[in-house]
This record gives sequence, structure tokens and C-alpha cells, in this order.
Amino acid sequence: MRGIRDPRLLPIAEKVMEGKRLSFEDGLVLYQTKDLPTLMRLANLVRERKHGHKTYFVHSIRVSQTNICYVGCTFCAFQRRFGEEGAWDFDVDEVVAWVKERYQPGLTEIHLTAGHHPKRPFSYYLDLVRALKENFPGVQVKAWTAAEIHHFSKIARLSYREVLEALKEAGLDAMPGGGAEIFAERVRRRIARAKVSAEGWLAIHRTAHELGIPTNATMLYGHIETLEERLDHMDRLRRLQDETGGFMSFIPLAFQPDGNQLARELGKKEFTTGLDDLRNLAVARLYLDNFPHIKGYWATLTPELAQVSLDWGVTDIDGTLIEERIVHMAGSPTPQGLTKRELARIILMAGRIPVERDALYREVRVWDRVEA
Repeated sequence: MRGIRDPRLLPIAEKVMEGKRLSFEDGLVLYQTKDLPTLMRLANLVRERKHGHKTYFVHSIRVSQTNICYVGCTFCAFQRRFGEEGAWDFDVDEVVAWVKERYQPGLTEIHLTAGHHPKRPFSYYLDLVRALKENFPGVQVKAWTAAEIHHFSKIARLSYREVLEALKEAGLDAMPGGGAEIFAERVRRRIARAKVSAEGWLAIHRTAHELGIPTNATMLYGHIETLEERLDHMDRLRRLQDETGGFMSFIPLAFQPDGNQLARELGKKEFTTGLDDLRNLAVARLYLDNFPHIKGYWATLTPELAQVSLDWGVTDIDGTLIEERIVHMAGSPTPQGLTKRELARIILMAGRIPVERDALYREVRVWDRVEA
């Protein structure tokens, strides 16, 4: 590869060209280099090696059955207590009615994440999956983070495996990747003290993969973590993926600095910069060599930066996200949803091929053009 300005990137580029795995030290160089054009070209090389010009999105609805939560993560602006202004708590029929009001033809994914409700029994969550599968046949249910599975395990006094087996039997198709935050204990104590531990998060995903439940993985960045802690996070994910092969995508989530305790403690009002977001995505694409997809989540990046990210290793920009609430309550200035046509146009205008997928990354439609 010609035109490499940072000599430290030469051996890394050779490894990438030969398909060899990068070391932890290589990852740090990628985070530190000022030779961003080379970083971009390397990430794009891996992206195109894996998927060519294809770029994926899903027609999905976001459901949060409650925002009542006892965990108290300091980065969160979503959680409420009983009786607090803005709190909601839907029963099963209300969730079904909420989805029916917003249902659109061609919907393939119902994505559920919510608060850790202290009073709902585990049977409520099983009934909810069954009701969604019965009322929306053919739609896949991708539900509940590892943090919520840990909560279910506590309230039901069941093992992670028993909880996941029951959910799968009820109809669960896949799991989102939230709740991972940053695995480093130093950071976790500060931002998510009462949430599932890093070891618990990894154990739940390992168990899900063993049961044939595919999952995603996330990383919340842009607050108090170091670059070494970001890489440590990716390294633990890479090792688990070597074991199980059950992760579908990795999704870096930029910290949203509005309406939460952590932002107030840090005096932080600014969002992550576009270059930090792009570099982070590129490093992920190069370091997580065993992950099929790196997702540029447009709800936190903005649609415009998500479009640019398609040259920085990204092969998925998530989906229509009908009424996303969690990141928007933390200040995200992006729309609360985009149409399939808008997503396809963003991808086409970047010179890529839009591929509509389902929750399991099965292709639904290749969009070769967008009607006016």
C-alpha cells in the first residue's frame, strides 16, 4: 500500500493485507496515529473484503415497555422512579396496542430494551414475547440486553441458561448488544456500578450463543474511558467471538451528554467529534477481525456521519428505528426514525449498495434505486 505517512503503520498494513490478526499494541497505534487517510483505507479494505459494497439496514420498531429502573447508571437520561414525571409502565396488551398503532408493512424486527423494573415477574417477559409473536407473525423479536437478562435471573431465581431457554421457547429470536458499556472495572464502578458485571455480560452472551441465540455487542465511549480501556473492551469481545462465533455486529455508541448525572459531574456538554467517531469505527473494523459487521448507528452519529462512515469500515447503519427513545432522551439531535427510502438513499449516494435485512442479517431486498 502506497502513501503511508506514519511509519508505525507499515507493519500493521502488511498484516492487514495478509489477513493477519492485529495485536493490542497495533490497536493502540491505530488510535494514536495522525495518518487518518491510511487508517481509513485499511478499514475500507477489510470492509470490502468481507462484504464488497453492500451496506445493510433493517426495518425495525423500537419498544421500551417501561422506563422505570432501579439501577441508576450515571450516563442514563432514560430511567425514572415510580410516580416520577415522565415515567411509563406498559402491560402486555398496552405494548401490543402501541406496536399496532405504529406498525408498517414490511416490518421485520421488534427491538425491545427497557429499564430494570423492580416489580414485574419473569412471567411478564415471557408473556410479552409470546404476545408479540402471536400478534405480528413473521416479525422477529430481538429483545433485552444482557443487563436485563441478569435482572430476570435475579427476580426469577434462575440461571442465565434457564432464563434464556425459557425466552427462546417463548419466541425470542436474537438479542441486542446493550449493557456492555465499558468492561474495565475502573470505569464500570463510576458509570454503571449496580449493573451486571463485565464477566456476567460475557457469560450471558456465551450462553446465548451456545443456545443458538445470535447477539450483537456494543461499547459506550466518549466519557471517562482511556484508549487502552476501549481496546481492552474489544479484546474481550474478540476472544469470546473466537469461542462462539455468535456475534453478528459490533456497535460503538457515542456518549450523549444531556440530562444525565455523568455529564453534569464531568461538566461535559459537547458530543464526541466526527473524527473520534470515525477513528473508533475504523479501529473496530481492523481489530475485530472475526466480527461480520461494524455498525455505524445513525441515531448517535447523525445520518450524515453514518453515510461518511461507510468508507471507514462500516457495513450496517441500523434501521428505521420507529420511535427510538433511549438515546434521544440523552440529547441525541437526530430524528426519531428514518424511512427505508431515506436509508437506502443515504447508502446509494455514498456509492454503496443498500441491502434491507432482517434481525438475523438475512437479505430481504437489494435496493438498486430509490424512487422519487
